[in-house]
Amino acid sequence: MKGPLFYSKILLFGEYGIIKDSKGLSIPYNFFKGALKTDENPSDTARKSNASLREYVGYLEMVHKNSPDLVSFDFDAMKADVARGMYFDSSIPQGYGVGSSGALVAAIYDKYAQDKITVLENLTREKLLRLKDIFGKMESFFHGKSSGLDPLNSYLSIPILINSKDNIESTSIPTQNPQGKGAVFLLDSGSTGETAPMVQIFMEKMKQEGFRNMLKDQFIKHTDACVEDFVSGNVKSLFGNLKQLSHVVLDNFKPMIPAKFHDLWKKGIETNDYYLKLCGSGGGGYILGFAQDLEKAKKALKGYNLEVVYNF
Repeated sequence: MKGPLFYSKILLFGEYGIIKDSKGLSIPYNFFKGALKTDENPSDTARKSNASLREYVGYLEMVHKNSPDLVSFDFDAMKADVARGMYFDSSIPQGYGVGSSGALVAAIYDKYAQDKITVLENLTREKLLRLKDIFGKMESFFHGKSSGLDPLNSYLSIPILINSKDNIESTSIPTQNPQGKGAVFLLDSGSTGETAPMVQIFMEKMKQEGFRNMLKDQFIKHTDACVEDFVSGNVKSLFGNLKQLSHVVLDNFKPMIPAKFHDLWKKGIETNDYYLKLCGSGGGGYILGFAQDLEKAKKALKGYNLEVVYNF
């Protein structure tokens, strides 16, 4: 038995900012994917995943009990499948900021939710917000607190534009140009990052007035501008704002950037060969990179593993 595939996602812009109502832009990334599956001879990984799903069923029962009007599931079918050894078969790396738990949440909702909102219906803003709400509750099991955006992106498999907490919409982004010199890429930091401790650091920093002002006056300002530039295809302006954003992150989000990347980050800003930013909460996993000339960036980042996400 194998269920439909759900893809990973990349939050291009908006990490941390969306907690404080900045704009955000999230796109599906089809390189990694996962599906619910049952095997005759499960591997150790499959058994581990199955054990985690057992716990998850209990958590979802609690969610339903506490918010019966939000979402209900076919728990009998879910429990029977988990008892038969169902697991989440996934190539999405965990702790890398590309939405491994989001894809699992989307797969569970798709298979077991009752009266579910489907991808085929007219997705009004109300429906998108309701889905985001449901997914936020469902994903909190993995992160402690979730915006619900990762599963939403995985479930719908379309770019999502976040205007503010209560205003999200599906959007189109400029078509990729395979011949284009510019690119968005992923840089493998070589270590995993945990979301919860990073968010904890951010919340601590938010207690300082100076940090709050920087977030509003610089971080959110440049994030919003990057989202607008990217969606409208204004590449020249985008790279100007990216440089500023990369600088603000280096100055104010140091704990979220793996130490061995501090110099590389700075070098990008100084040479303009590439600009780096956080992918998800940081602390490890992938780092997002933007380059107007990918070949130049590759030379500057020789020895690092670059995975191209989008060409323009």
